[in-house]
Amino acid sequence: MKRFLKRCIEETVLRLYNFIGRIYLKPILFLEWKLPPFKQINERALEYSFALNWLARLCPAEVLDVGTGRSAWPSIIASGGFRVTAIDRVRGYWQGGFLNRHYRVVNDDITNPKITRQFDLITCISVLEHIPDHERAVCEMFKLLKPGGHLVLTVPYNSQKYVDDVYLLEGSFHRKNVSYICQVFSDKEMGKWLEDNSATIIDQHFHEIFEGEFWSLGARIYPPRQVAKTERCHLACLIMQKK
Repeated sequence: MKRFLKRCIEETVLRLYNFIGRIYLKPILFLEWKLPPFKQINERALEYSFALNWLARLCPAEVLDVGTGRSAWPSIIASGGFRVTAIDRVRGYWQGGFLNRHYRVVNDDITNPKITRQFDLITCISVLEHIPDHERAVCEMFKLLKPGGHLVLTVPYNSQKYVDDVYLLEGSFHRKNVSYICQVFSDKEMGKWLEDNSATIIDQHFHEIFEGEFWSLGARIYPPRQVAKTERCHLACLIMQKK
């Protein structure tokens, strides 16, 4: 009897949710269709496909997404049956209020996380470059992994040279238009992440995205080109394993 009542309540709440959603969300969805969040095709398809490939291969039970923002990424993962926790530094980073209408995002700072339980896999998609203390952020993510767990990381990349804020460089299409930094990482930073956290790289893909030397410099290349690490590259998609 209790199980039957619980099911009836759940179905009633779902019907109410769908009814309210049709009233309030349809105009918003139409506006989003008319005014897409990005003005041009970007690198998310590359990053998501890399991460989804490894999610399918590893089948982790518990997944943490770091720096979700307003994206639908954790909802996409959850639709595959994975149990997902999403966190972001909601207060202090996002300007003018924050809402993710796709998934529940917990307010937490990965450089000083309140969350303590460990996960089988962590995704951090185009987030680390905006965190000044990137070494601390990577260290805390590895602490939140179970032994043998995996970290999927995508970042702007140049094998030879680190840039502390590429948006300040002349020619960056984001120059003076944003309030946050964007680092470009190199072999040196990657090596330190691995050494400090006793981790190994399982797989890595590199892509040429722009015509310029660094991330956000020059026109975008369509379609982006997968390249060798020794060639000019702008984006690194990495998966690292905790020992």
